[in-house]
Amino acid sequence: MVVTDMDGTLLNPNHEVSERFFELFEALRKKNIQFVAASGRQYNSMAEKLETVKDDTIFIAENGALVMHREKQLLVNPLMPAEVGTVLKSVKGIDGAHPVLCCNQKAFVTGHSRPFVKLLREYYSCFEEVNTLESIEEQVLKVAVYHFEGSETYIYPHVKHLESQLKVKVSGTHWVDFSNRYAHKGHALEMVMKDRGISKNEVMVFGDYFNDVEMMQLSLYSFAMANAHPEVKKVAQFETASNEAFGVEKVLEKLVG
Repeated sequence: MVVTDMDGTLLNPNHEVSERFFELFEALRKKNIQFVAASGRQYNSMAEKLETVKDDTIFIAENGALVMHREKQLLVNPLMPAEVGTVLKSVKGIDGAHPVLCCNQKAFVTGHSRPFVKLLREYYSCFEEVNTLESIEEQVLKVAVYHFEGSETYIYPHVKHLESQLKVKVSGTHWVDFSNRYAHKGHALEMVMKDRGISKNEVMVFGDYFNDVEMMQLSLYSFAMANAHPEVKKVAQFETASNEAFGVEKVLEKLVG
């Protein structure tokens, strides 16, 4: 089994999947190696990026809150309404923070910042602008919060106290994600591995940020990208080239021989 994060890992800096990867995907399939895409992204957005191979891909979406295969839900791990309220209250006072409610088929965002709404289109192919997030009654899988200047400095210090109740992850340079304590990529991947009868020495994992750590710990062959956070490199067993330099593809070329 090959498992890879999307942004900063499989996707290049322009958020594209390379043609070489799709060629390697066919080689993986011929060798009966299952491919798993694991991301903080919305499922719809992930499926669009991997449209031509989506039927043969297992998707771990929303940082592990949702697992999909051939349009079928294999796992869903939502936040409770009270937990959503707690997160929104905590981030409300953070200047420059932009929260997104990530639901099963759609995300919700206030339209107060046009630059943010424009940026959001890259990560969420289906979202709706509303006047207030507190009014949303749909089941919420994750709350994602964006800051243009940086997540580690401008968001995380204000919300780290929530770690006793929720899974709080700095998932990228600008993002912090809030999920159910059991909704993370590692929990989702563990379920997929058990379902497929895959052991630690049969899975290869690629990632670049903190939300990839738990799934890296499930594999004897974990690779941090050259562009990964320094702390993530300490967790990974190996390092590969950056996402810009086709780090995933270079390892997969050796794997398929």
